[in-house]
Amino acid sequence: MIKNYFLLVALLISSLSFGQVLEENFDYGMTNGDLTAASGGAWSQHSGSASPVQYVATPSLTMAGYPSSGVGGHASVSGTSQDVNRSFTAISSGTIYGSALVNLSSVGSGNYFLHFNISGGFTTRVGARDDGSGGVQFGVGTSSSTLTYGTTSYALNTTYLLVFSYEVTTGVSNLHVLTAVTPTEPAMPEATNTGTTGRTISAIAIRQSSNIPAFLIDGIRVAESWNEIMNNSTVPSVSIVTPADGATFDPGTNSVDVTFTTQNIDLMMAGNQVNVTVDANPTDADVTSPYTVPTMDGATYNVTVELLEGGMVVDTKMVSFSIANITQVNNLTELRNGTLGEFYELTGEAVISYIVTEGTRNQKYIQDADAGILIDDVAGTLSAPLNIGDGIIGLQGQLSQFSGVLQFVPTANVPGASSTGNTLTPIFVSAGTLAANGETYESRLITLLPVTFDGADAGGMFADNTNYTVTENGGSETTVCRVSFGDEDIIGSTIPAMPANITGLGGEFNGTYQILPRYASDIDTTLSTEEFGTSSFSMYPNPANGNTVTITSATNNTKDVQVYSIIGKQVINTTITRTLDVSGLQSGVYVVKITENGKSATKKLVIK
Repeated sequence: MIKNYFLLVALLISSLSFGQVLEENFDYGMTNGDLTAASGGAWSQHSGSASPVQYVATPSLTMAGYPSSGVGGHASVSGTSQDVNRSFTAISSGTIYGSALVNLSSVGSGNYFLHFNISGGFTTRVGARDDGSGGVQFGVGTSSSTLTYGTTSYALNTTYLLVFSYEVTTGVSNLHVLTAVTPTEPAMPEATNTGTTGRTISAIAIRQSSNIPAFLIDGIRVAESWNEIMNNSTVPSVSIVTPADGATFDPGTNSVDVTFTTQNIDLMMAGNQVNVTVDANPTDADVTSPYTVPTMDGATYNVTVELLEGGMVVDTKMVSFSIANITQVNNLTELRNGTLGEFYELTGEAVISYIVTEGTRNQKYIQDADAGILIDDVAGTLSAPLNIGDGIIGLQGQLSQFSGVLQFVPTANVPGASSTGNTLTPIFVSAGTLAANGETYESRLITLLPVTFDGADAGGMFADNTNYTVTENGGSETTVCRVSFGDEDIIGSTIPAMPANITGLGGEFNGTYQILPRYASDIDTTLSTEEFGTSSFSMYPNPANGNTVTITSATNNTKDVQVYSIIGKQVINTTITRTLDVSGLQSGVYVVKITENGKSATKKLVIK
């Protein structure tokens, strides 16, 4: 009977759902930087790419008596883009508690910055707002971003312990704001909100967006009771630190380290050990962290980590991860038609049209004969010297998107330039065409046919990160000229009052297409001045429905004429006096460049 009693106890222990689910002390060594990289993938990005959440090695945030106080470093949040999460074993019953030490240095009109993740959404959203007097009010929401705020005013630059919870059966989310550790849950929360019931919680997330406070965060804990938030568990357990569950590694990854930690157990004692099983392979017994899993492209690995006490399994954790395949594409058109999140190798050559020298994203615009794309290289993977006009072959990376702009994130370096000194001819585009079909021109070098700036802007100076509306000269079609490259000489140059051709890169912001001029010389009024001045050219009939077009000027000397299709391909290059043969042109819109006596102009020609 005694043997049966101890057997029952052992079985109960092995089947318990341990109260402490996650402890995050931001203890990732002494190198500061992007949290997702510093944590080895324990934290993963799920939205945005700019302004990564930063890992800071020291100091940690502290509160007397809090078990996750004073350990490791902290995370710093001050941007408006990247959101990150850390996953844990999913919980679908009872009440799930989360906690964190936070210290706010500034706050705006209000938004949420910390929350639980569920499948396909969020819940228990914790936020803060200015109380109107320079203080802070904290609030909580559920599946909606509308928060219920408390009435207490808290101070900036002060560390508070936020404890938030979600009750699965009722959908109630509560928030407590503590200035000291409290052994029992207070009867009255600072704020409460009720939302959807039955959610399964699988991760905790840090969010950046507009009106998000600038803050430091540390000592994140997730548990299934208030007691486990305020106290370290005495129950033996194992936790998988990396990789994050569901992580995908770059192609070419030959091995992945599964790192784990154990709590409340002495692994030096006989019968206490950690066993690891990978898929259906035999169990590897009595292993230490990290455990290295050999990998190959295109494979998925399911790893089970078991903790044994006295030879019996007392805790089990699982993690699944994959190694991506890489798909070869011949050109940028095929790359742009790829799937977001997938990995590709560009086997054809692309040429660098512009290198962004400001900021830390190491961005480069590249294009080939038919398409362009923006390289976003925060990690600095492309370390080989590369310049504008250089060709690249064999570029490997992951296809991503930000604010509608397709981006290619490199995953491997290239040996260097495959060619140098290449020149790129801009594609002639009208304002209406860019506005309507901007995806065709995204990240390509284009020249916007003569446009005029709004009268309110004309005569002023170009400013960084500013949009300017431009209108097709002689028409009503408009598009956006955005100045984005703050270290170029276009900043502070004069916005013309006369019509101008604008050369730049095709851009987009959430469906609104733009042109991004780089230099002051990209705003060119010389062509349009000749076109509309006293020595202007005339071209007729236009639209043309015959075999010839007449081009006249004040002097009617010989003229060099080049005709380009709307995608920038030269279709005519000839010298005339008055008559241009257009019999070989198909119906459509063309750009005609006319040069006489060293003076040039461009005109749009329509062939019916």
